[in-house]
Amino acid sequence: MDILVQGAHDLGFDLTPRQVEQFQLYFTTLVDWNSRMNLTSITELEAVQVRHFLDSLTVGAALVAELSGPPPKQGFWLADIGTGAGFPGVPLKILWPHITLHLADSVGKKTTFLKELCTVLGLRGVEVYTARAEEMGQDRKHRGRYNAVVARAVASLPVLCEYCLPLAKVGGYFLAPKKGDISQEVLESKKAGPILGGRGPRLHTFTLPTESDSRFVVVFQKMKATSPMYPRRVGLAKSHPLGAAPTPQDEAR
Repeated sequence: MDILVQGAHDLGFDLTPRQVEQFQLYFTTLVDWNSRMNLTSITELEAVQVRHFLDSLTVGAALVAELSGPPPKQGFWLADIGTGAGFPGVPLKILWPHITLHLADSVGKKTTFLKELCTVLGLRGVEVYTARAEEMGQDRKHRGRYNAVVARAVASLPVLCEYCLPLAKVGGYFLAPKKGDISQEVLESKKAGPILGGRGPRLHTFTLPTESDSRFVVVFQKMKATSPMYPRRVGLAKSHPLGAAPTPQDEAR
């Protein structure tokens, strides 16, 4: 785990021996389960340290920069939407063990893995939900509840804004790790964010070991309550993203 330890230090985090042990257990559990179900195409130890673990910790570094104060502690609620194999939520829980973490994914096999993973890692204060983001966003149990909402799902920023900003409390944050050319997504999210009560986007840029391309963490701060009409019913955020340029088919309607 040398790459992880040094990379975390470069991001401002000095991992304890217990945290390094948890990341090692995370890796072995991920690879074991991946032999039976498709969780990730990245299974080499070096690649997992960089492209899963350190990539997740960039979200933590961006959040610390946004908070401009002490790191998250007890009483801080974090939701990870479309979490898949637990990224970035579980690495952030290992980093800050006293926060409350809610993991959500629509695929039951993945949430079964996550429950077993949290048991193996000895994580407390974690809840796992088999649910879609649109359903959670309209559920009083979750809506407007979280200090921070994160999502590394494969979706554009306007879509992720609609999934995540309704879940954040006023004053909280939505953070999305991204890579590659995101200029069009960022442009469209400048329109979508305010519709949903968010201010932004602000971009934090990171370079990871062995990776030539920069990583970005895009951040929105929740400034006012989201209109009850959002998120829309399942599928609409993806098929008709807020702030996106209309397609010829849309203009013909």
